[in-house]
Amino acid sequence: MATGKKAKNVGKTVKGKAKEATGKAVGNESLEAKGRAEQIAGDAKQTMQKAKDTLKH
Repeated sequence: MATGKKAKNVGKTVKGKAKEATGKAVGNESLEAKGRAEQIAGDAKQTMQKAKDTLKH
């Protein structure tokens, strides 16, 4: 997997976790939901990239 893309996807997942935790801490359900959505998007992109890499090799 391209290192830059992997880092970007992991960063998106981590950022989503932070947003979710912040949302829980302050009681902001919208921020919490955005954080979960961002985590899902990051995980999905990372899974797609891994599949591409598998097919290449």
